[in-house]
Amino acid sequence: MDGAGAAPRETTPRRGPLRRTASALWAPIAGSGRAYRRSARWLGSIMPKGLYARSLIIVIVPIVLLQSIIAYVFMERHWQTVTMRLSSAVTADIAALIDIWETYPQDEEGRTLRRIASQRLGLDVEVQRGVDLPPPGPKPFFSILDAALSEQIARQIGRPFWIDTLGRSNLIEIRIKLDDAVMRVVARRSQAYASNSHIFLLWMIGSSLVLMAIAILFLRNQIRPILTLAEAAESYGKGRDADFRPRGAREVRQAGHAFVEMKRRIERAREQRTTMLNGVSHDLRTILTRFKLSLALMDAPDVEDLRRDVDEMSRMLEGYLAFARGDAGESAIEVDLGTLLEELVADARRQGHPVDLAIEGDTTIIVRPDAFRRMLINLVSNAARHGTTIAVRAVHEGRWLTITVDDDGPGIPADMRDEVFKPFVRLDEARNQDEGGSGLGLPIARDIARAHGGDIALDESPLGGLRATVRLPG
Repeated sequence: MDGAGAAPRETTPRRGPLRRTASALWAPIAGSGRAYRRSARWLGSIMPKGLYARSLIIVIVPIVLLQSIIAYVFMERHWQTVTMRLSSAVTADIAALIDIWETYPQDEEGRTLRRIASQRLGLDVEVQRGVDLPPPGPKPFFSILDAALSEQIARQIGRPFWIDTLGRSNLIEIRIKLDDAVMRVVARRSQAYASNSHIFLLWMIGSSLVLMAIAILFLRNQIRPILTLAEAAESYGKGRDADFRPRGAREVRQAGHAFVEMKRRIERAREQRTTMLNGVSHDLRTILTRFKLSLALMDAPDVEDLRRDVDEMSRMLEGYLAFARGDAGESAIEVDLGTLLEELVADARRQGHPVDLAIEGDTTIIVRPDAFRRMLINLVSNAARHGTTIAVRAVHEGRWLTITVDDDGPGIPADMRDEVFKPFVRLDEARNQDEGGSGLGLPIARDIARAHGGDIALDESPLGGLRATVRLPG
């Protein structure tokens, strides 16, 4: 039993030898894993992002590696072996000439030796008396011939020598130190060197280029259907009609048929929705028309209030149907942006709203005109309802069209700018209400922008109010 003054026991577990050993073993593994991930990220950053370029790398890299291995094997094995044997044969001929010179009596000029060397061996021999070997010249950085000749002369002759393989390209010069003279031998380079090896290298490079050209042409034809499918999907996403027929490899055709079937289903669903909405719209408008006729025949003090309620209900119904219908059934056509914006600004000015308009770049765009006009009307009406000064600016640069609508109204808090794009959401300032007060103005505008392949963003305006930025592919 512990005494009252005993120290408390330790409750923290200690790291035993087994745990320390496991940690020591795991540390280098974790470090190598991090290094591998860093290397993979770096390699991914420098690799091309396109399928065409990556496919070319997949095809070309094995060809280059294969040809490099073949070249190395040829240079290291065949070429070096042949050169060694040729150098050995030339060295053996020179050794035989030295034996003849030292064994048999020769005339003063060595004519017999020169005749044998020239007619039988294909060598030009000259014996120089009273001279010494020239000073050693520069050694080539990489020369199989120089190394092979030096090795064979040192092994077969074993005398001081001097060779020149860097001079004239078709000849080599060899000098051997004799007892009282120097034998100078000039031979053709082809006698000691496999000089026709460049033909093999040229054939190898040529075949590689031909294979790469075929691969490039083949891959281009295989990539084109994929690009066509991507362009068709992008055009359809922007609301434009795309004449697409599946082509290419089996997998690409399968993806193309899936896209065509998806497009057909979407169009069928859109047609069904349009038919249903037209029926609902017709029935509700009929009831509202009866209400209006009944109110017209009534003579009561509350008729005006009822008429206003019916008119408000009619406007709300049109807003709901417009939001549900979207831009179904409308085709994208070429529209003059300048004319459309000038008409919109003129309407706003007639209603007493001062609007400043600026247009930059090409004014020709391809959009669904009615839906596009409704989107701009919603944005300009929203700005006019809460501000006194409005500025509309359109910039068409490259592939993108950017339209900004600024006002000097109260604006929208930053944390609520995404909420106002939700249907039927209203703020205290009612910045997202359309003319009918249904809270669908900005949701309809964003839906139209996204149907064209773009989007709408809200930000603080330089005028002090709200800025709505529409960005669409042009």
